[in-house]
Amino acid sequence: MSSAAEVLVVILSIVLSVFLIFATILAVYLIKLSAQIRKVTKSAERTVDNIESAVSQATKVITPMFFSEMISRFIKKFKNNNKGEENDN
Repeated sequence: MSSAAEVLVVILSIVLSVFLIFATILAVYLIKLSAQIRKVTKSAERTVDNIESAVSQATKVITPMFFSEMISRFIKKFKNNNKGEENDN
């Protein structure tokens, strides 16, 4: 083998070893990143569940209040209309 081929083999082996080192470091960082993403996802799911339960509880309280408000407005209008008719007669 000529000296140029030997130099080329040495250069390629050095480049390959550097590439493998960087690939290993990148793989470790990607594994850490995926673990952090998993933690954030679980936290976001817990937050959404908590918000969903709070909204559900608020809906249970607000819906009867809304209907009672509508009924009371209807009764007030009905009473006001009856008073207006009694005054006309």
